[in-house]
Order: sequence, then C-alpha cells, then structure tokens
Amino acid sequence: MPSLADVYRRFGEVSEMAQILETQLGNILLRVEGSEAGLFLGDRQEEATEISRRINKSTLGQLLKSLRRKGWNSAYTADLLAQALAERNRLSHSFFRKHNFRRNSSEGCRIMLEDLESIHGTLFGAYKAALALSGVDFDSLKLSIFPTKHLPLD
Repeated sequence: MPSLADVYRRFGEVSEMAQILETQLGNILLRVEGSEAGLFLGDRQEEATEISRRINKSTLGQLLKSLRRKGWNSAYTADLLAQALAERNRLSHSFFRKHNFRRNSSEGCRIMLEDLESIHGTLFGAYKAALALSGVDFDSLKLSIFPTKHLPLD
C-alpha cells in the first residue's frame, strides 16, 4: 500500500532529476559560451566566473532559451526538452494542487506515484538526450546507480 511518505520520497527523487537535467544543460551552455569568449585559451578567470554565475542563476526555461539562441537545437531534442520543461514546471508548481485530496488514501497515493513516474521518465529522457548531444551515451555507461561522491561547490 503506497503511503504519503512514499509520494514525498519519490517527489524528491524526481525533483533531483529535474536539477540534474538543469545542471547538464548549464554545463553545455558554459562550454558553448566559454568557447565563444575564448576562455579555454588563456587566463580569464573573472570572465569565466561571471559566465558561470549567470548560468547557475538561470532557470531551466532560461537555459533552454539561451541554448536555442546559440543554435544548439535539433527537432528531436527541442521537443524532448520542451516536454521536460512543461513537466518540471507542473511538478514544481502544481503537482500537489492537482492531486489535492488524493494524498489522503492509498489509492490516491498510488495515482500520485504513477504521475511522478511519468514525470521522471520525461525528465530522464531529456537528460539522456542532453548527454548524447554532449557526446555521452548514458546507456553504454552500464551504471547500476548514479555516482554518490559529491565534490564541494566552492
């Protein structure tokens, strides 16, 4: 019997997937803008830091707009990313409001978990597509779990 605790746990995991997608798109944009600015050719730490800070403040939607302006787009990927943005926005802004009183029953929690699985599938598909455009085939990595070692941000 699914519980509200299961829904909260899965909501957190799906939210993490949205952030992983956002980070990957930010990495791609940093690579593109860094190349354009010649940051990989010399010591331009201040400019690189400013670009990185601006990208890190961007929302998923802003990242997608910036990447489109840079010409980073394909019909297949654009559709996946647009769907991922819509699902991420639904997750963040209306998931619990939409499901409302379902949280009060096992059957309702089951429905909520199914919706979260659908959202996760969309986000994960977009993440894999973003990785592929970066030259990484996620499926060939044969990971049993995601890496667990985290490096400090500063």
